[in-house]
Amino acid sequence: MFNRRFVLAAALAAIASVASAQEWKAKYPELVMALVPAENATGVLARVGPFAEYLTDELGVKVTLRVANDYTAVIEGQKTRQIHIGQYGPGSYARANTVSGGNVVPFATLRSSGGVIGYYSVIYVRADSPYKSIDDLKGRTLGLVDVESTSGSKAPTFFLADQGFPIEKHFKLAQPTGSHENAIFALANGTVDAAANWWNGEDDSNLVRMLTKGMLKKPDGTPMTKADFRVIWKSPLLPGSPFALLADMPEDLKSAIIQAFLAAPKKNKAAFDALTDGKVENFARVSKEDYVESVKMNLWLDEQRKRKPTN
Repeated sequence: MFNRRFVLAAALAAIASVASAQEWKAKYPELVMALVPAENATGVLARVGPFAEYLTDELGVKVTLRVANDYTAVIEGQKTRQIHIGQYGPGSYARANTVSGGNVVPFATLRSSGGVIGYYSVIYVRADSPYKSIDDLKGRTLGLVDVESTSGSKAPTFFLADQGFPIEKHFKLAQPTGSHENAIFALANGTVDAAANWWNGEDDSNLVRMLTKGMLKKPDGTPMTKADFRVIWKSPLLPGSPFALLADMPEDLKSAIIQAFLAAPKKNKAAFDALTDGKVENFARVSKEDYVESVKMNLWLDEQRKRKPTN
């Protein structure tokens, strides 16, 4: 009798699960995923496209990859529920969570080799420049990324001010370049004296990604190498860049998305390696509590902007 009841209960649970999945699939026949722009559109499609296809297979509904022009497009896209899954830096996630009234919530980030969760903001200079420290950049130009980029704008602004180098006073000009790639291009071309960017390790950074693709050239056309650049500043460890979903989606849908992400390294290693340049172990679960300091950083930066005089 016990076995019959157990089997019946399991069968009923399975039927309910299938019915629930069919219900959210009918409501969400397509899911949109977008990432804040760290590289050009072609690079995003090549790197993330296979992962979107993997998610389509796993979830049973089409997952469309949207290439955003800037950080605000992803933030506003999730606020208006036009984007269901987004990847952010810690600071831009905190902004998305705030403007959405808490409806954008983080669920996973990447765990790097060695089990490290998190990354750094760094400031590069050309190796052939005389600059060896932040002190040396007094009165020089700094290339930032988007104002919502953590590693490319928020972290250097926040931590340099704390270290006695407020950007608006220390540098002659601190100019947004739009993307991480653009900041490196500006440095390589001599448009700026230094550039902020993201950095996971010596062989895992946006600079290394660009060098591997042959995107950076010397004036004579020969490829640039890591030896042509020097890191002169590194931030404290930042929280890992989170993938976030909409809190008001059905629970079964959210659970399916999370499980698909966590299973990716084993179920489709090729797609996972393409997404992460093959330099990451797996996904780690995160929650909004992991980004409390990022929220505080945003509040501080917002307060500084309010204090700036307007012309």
